[in-house]
Amino acid sequence: MAERRSGVDSPPDELRTSLDGLATEAGGDAGVDYDERSTRELVERMADEDGAVPAAVKAAAGAIAGVVDVVAAQLRAGGRLVYVGAGSSGRIAALDASECESTFSTPPGTVVALVAGGVSAAALEQEAAEDDAEAGATTVTALDVGSADVVVGVSASGRTPYVLGALEAAGQAGAVTACVVSVEGSELAACVEHAVVVAVGPEFLAGSTRLKAGTAQKLVLNTLSTLVMVRLGKTYGNLMVDVAATNDKLRARVRRIVETATGADTVEADRALEDADGEAKVAIVALLANVSAAEARRRLTTSEGSIRRAVDG
Repeated sequence: MAERRSGVDSPPDELRTSLDGLATEAGGDAGVDYDERSTRELVERMADEDGAVPAAVKAAAGAIAGVVDVVAAQLRAGGRLVYVGAGSSGRIAALDASECESTFSTPPGTVVALVAGGVSAAALEQEAAEDDAEAGATTVTALDVGSADVVVGVSASGRTPYVLGALEAAGQAGAVTACVVSVEGSELAACVEHAVVVAVGPEFLAGSTRLKAGTAQKLVLNTLSTLVMVRLGKTYGNLMVDVAATNDKLRARVRRIVETATGADTVEADRALEDADGEAKVAIVALLANVSAAEARRRLTTSEGSIRRAVDG
């Protein structure tokens, strides 16, 4: 496992040297004439830079798929997906975790994010907290992470002390460990079982990893959480059949999902949803298999949530 380090305690020259060699910090040039270019030119240049990100993510498809499969297996067995990040990386991870509960009705605590300084802390407080490796380890221990869980560190540089401390503690606790980083040969990749490396190169603003690196992290986490939910039976075709319908927009969406999945009209869909207590999956199985809501729910239980298998009986 990687040795825990704190940027606060590291000698300034040593820390600077370790950062200067990173692709995520490269590209600085005071002679770049951004201030003399038109706004339209700058927008186009940023778009060109961002346009390279999807290809870099696609190049890591094999590694991402491996993490998807292991997370799906662990969640299916009752484990958790735990993201760990600091600064922009932590906030991106927290966003992805929060969306899982509303989009896929994952039980609270199934997909969580540990953010340096705390999710509710001010941005500057979160940034300052990233140097605390011991805090990373402590938060993992406090969450009682164990062998059922997958812990994914998200760090552009692959050297963030908070994340390294957390992943070291997770590994010692027996959890499956993974990371999403933006540089080759990182400390974080060396201390986990599954490394996703999306090397996007220097940023439009040197060192501003909320840009291309952040975009890459968002794409990877979108892919990871979405495909895990596909594997867990929380989709049908390309439909989000486990949406938590907590407002009028989402209730209308659930109705459209049932209609699209089954070919039912609005009256039939509403009736099926009422019998199913608003659960789209139950309503869909009931309509497609021509069974009661209770039978549809039983079939979904025995099919581990798969609508296709539940319809087949």
